[in-house]
This record gives sequence, structure tokens and C-alpha cells, in this order.
Amino acid sequence: MIEQAEVLAAAETLFYERGVQQVGMDQVRAAAGVSLKRLYQLFPSKDRLVLDYLTARDERWLASVREHAHQAGTVLAVFDWLAEWFAEPDFRGCAFVNTFGELGGTSEPVADIARRHKEAFRQLIRDLAGDDELGDQITLLAEGAITMAAIGGTVEPAHQAKRAALTLLDGSHQNRRLQ
Repeated sequence: MIEQAEVLAAAETLFYERGVQQVGMDQVRAAAGVSLKRLYQLFPSKDRLVLDYLTARDERWLASVREHAHQAGTVLAVFDWLAEWFAEPDFRGCAFVNTFGELGGTSEPVADIARRHKEAFRQLIRDLAGDDELGDQITLLAEGAITMAAIGGTVEPAHQAKRAALTLLDGSHQNRRLQ
């Protein structure tokens, strides 16, 4: 439904830019260009809208990372994708960490979505790395890069994390040859 997608897009922009707690349903209504009555017909509560926003973002974000990495054929491509994301003018860090920070202690559904998103990203990296332990280490580098880029306002953490991941991969390949 186009109207529902438009509301979700407006909510995502507002929630990601300002934070979930700072945005009211009236602001979402105005940004989406729908009546408050229609907004509540589409999303019976702000909680439902937040969960749908996070679910849609999760699917889109992971699909984009996955496609980029699979096209490049290497786990290191994840860091190139991150660098592109960090360079976007509206980059504000991880929406799941941000929303969890705002609501995670009071909203188990938000905490669940954040955990599922992080686990799916971790599994994607594990699959690309071809090794669970190495994948977990590379995931930590990626997650750290996201946080540092959000705080520092620069893409450099993606490049630094990529170099560190390359070091891990080189060490892993060396260890395999020695065994």
C-alpha cells in the first residue's frame, strides 16, 4: 500500500534524524501528508509504527549490505559499503542501537528487533568470512566502525576497520597454512 509506505518513509526520516522519543505522531502525520485519523488506521499506535519502521529498515539495510558483499565476493566489501553509508549526509549511526538506547530498557519488542538485526548482521559476516570465529571478530570491527563514524562524523573508521579485518584474514590464512 503506497500510503502506508509513505508514512513509514516519513517516520523513518524523522525517527532516524531526531530519535523516536522526540518525534510525535502529529509530526509523522504532517511529514507524510495524511490525517491523524488515517495515520492511526494504518498504525494503531506509535509503538507499532516504531516496530514497523525498524523491521522495514532491517530488511532493506541487510539486503543492501548482502548484495554489495556478494557482488564483490569478499567480506572486506562490507567495509566499502559502510564507508559509502557513513558518507551519506543524513548518517546518524545505527538506527537499532539508537532506538535500543532510547527504548530498549522499556520496550522488549524494540530490544528483540535490535538483537535480531545484530544477529543477522553477525551471521552475514560469518557466512562471508567462511569461519564463525573470524566472522565474529570482523563483526566487532564493523560494529565499532559504525559507532566511531557516528560519533566522529567521518568515514575513516570504515577504512581503519577494513585494514584491521585484512590483518585478521591474513593471519587466519597464515595459520591455516601452518597447520
